[in-house]
Amino acid sequence: MIKSFWKGAERSERTHINDSIFKELIKRGYSLEGNTRVWNIADSKLWYMAPDQAQAFLDLEQSEDYKKNVIQIETDLINQNIKEIMKKVGQEPLNIIDLGCGDGKKAVLVVKHFKGLKTRYCPIDISSYMVEKAIELFSKQGFGEVVKFQWNISDFENIENIANLLKQGEFKKNFILLLGNTLGNFEINELLYNIKSGMNKGDFLLIGNGLNNQNMEDILKAYNNKAIETFLIKTLIQVGLKEEELQYGVRFRNSRIETYFTIKKDVKITFLGRTISFYKGDQIIVAVSYKYDKRDLKGFLELYFDDVKIFASPNESYALAFCRVK
Repeated sequence: MIKSFWKGAERSERTHINDSIFKELIKRGYSLEGNTRVWNIADSKLWYMAPDQAQAFLDLEQSEDYKKNVIQIETDLINQNIKEIMKKVGQEPLNIIDLGCGDGKKAVLVVKHFKGLKTRYCPIDISSYMVEKAIELFSKQGFGEVVKFQWNISDFENIENIANLLKQGEFKKNFILLLGNTLGNFEINELLYNIKSGMNKGDFLLIGNGLNNQNMEDILKAYNNKAIETFLIKTLIQVGLKEEELQYGVRFRNSRIETYFTIKKDVKITFLGRTISFYKGDQIIVAVSYKYDKRDLKGFLELYFDDVKIFASPNESYALAFCRVK
C-alpha cells in the first residue's frame, strides 16, 4: 500500500510506551493478506508487562462467561477426578510448580485436596504482580511451604532449571500444574518439550484446557466478549494506540482462535527514534488459542509422557489431562 501523503494522527516520543512490545512490533513487522497488512504479536509474555494488564486478566477471570466456560468446568473436573489422581500421586512430599500461576486460585482448587500430604508451593509467572498475588494467597491458606526465589518471575523456558532446583531434601517429586486454558496459548510441541525436559521419573503434570467440540459458533461467542477485549486491548495501549482507534474481532483459522484489533484510522507512532505507521484497515493479532479435540490432545501428550489420562467434560468442551513420567 503506497501513501502519497499522511492523513492520520502522529505521536512523537511517548514516555508510557512499553519498550518490549514496541520492539516486538518492529521485529515481527507485518504480512500481507490481499491488501490487508496483518501484524502478529500473539505472545502471552506481552499480556502482563504492566500491573494494569495483569489485573485486567484477573478481572476477566471474574467475568460471568469466563467463570462459566473455564473456571466452573475446570473446578468440576478437578473435584470429580481428584481421588483417582491422588491414588497415582501417592503420599510422598511434593513440590507444586504452578506454571502461569495467576493469582494462585487455580492451584488452590487442586492443593486443597492434598490433605495430609506435605507440599511446597512454587508459583511461576512472567508477571511479578501475579506471583506476588499467588504467594500472598497461598501464605494465608496454610497448605505448606511457599517458595520465594528469583525464578518465580520467569517464562516456561526455564522450567528445567526451576524443577531441578526444587528437588532438595525430602521433596523428590514435582507436580506441575498448567491450568486455566494456558496450554492453548502456546505452540503445543514446544511447550510440552520444555515441560518434559524439567520432569524426571515419578513427576506429574496436570493440564486444564479447552477442547474443540466442533461447535465453532459457541467457541467464537465465548471469546467475543467485552471482558476479553478489555484485557487484550491493554497490550496495544502500551504502544501508544487508543481504544477509539481500535475495533475488536475474533475468528477461527489454522486450528486456532485468533483475537485481533483492526485499526480504524491512520496512526503514526515514534519512540526511541523508531517509527511505526499503522494504516486504516491494518489488523494486529494479539492472542491465539489453539483448539484440539480429545483424541488429538491425547496423541500430542503421549509423544512426551508415558502415562496419560484424559478427563473430559460431558460435552467435551474442556478437559483435564493427567500425565506421569514412569
